[in-house]
Amino acid sequence: MNAPLSRRQFFKVCTAGIATSSAVGLGLVSNSAVAEVRAFKLARTTETRGTCPYCSVSCGVVMYSREEQGKKKIIHIEGDPDNPINKGTLCPKGAGLLDMVHSPKRLLHPQVREPGSNEWKQISWDEALNRVARHMKKDRDANFVEKNKDGVTVNRWNTTEFLISSTVSNEASYLQVKMGRALGMVALDTQARI
Repeated sequence: MNAPLSRRQFFKVCTAGIATSSAVGLGLVSNSAVAEVRAFKLARTTETRGTCPYCSVSCGVVMYSREEQGKKKIIHIEGDPDNPINKGTLCPKGAGLLDMVHSPKRLLHPQVREPGSNEWKQISWDEALNRVARHMKKDRDANFVEKNKDGVTVNRWNTTEFLISSTVSNEASYLQVKMGRALGMVALDTQARI
């Protein structure tokens, strides 16, 4: 069994830790030593590139995951140095992505609150998509305007707005807009607000 640290030993350990972290912070330790520590931490991980979900800047992130107890678990997230938008940097919200991923309050499944109820219940993804499609069809059938008052064909659906994600690629955004316009939606927007 280890003997407890004396007060003097405790201050020696703290001083050594502060000196080491200060040397690293000031760049007095070689980059190869820092790279070695990083490589050790990320050993046996799978690297996956993605996009930060917080705003419309679309910063690139690199996520490192490892198999733990039969499940993949993200253990580290950093800025993608190959991304032309952020070149490896992240804002404070982006730097805290790992906390969001592992938050106990993060929803992992669709939920619905039935009319008149104050309780949320979990539903399957298939059921959620079917409900959305059913509500959209019902609203479109009831409110679709084929011709205006002058008899000109307009094919408009004014009662539903389509909010498009601005953290996806240009190709995905293009397809989302095409789908909304094909349904006759007039109100299209993105969450591109910083």
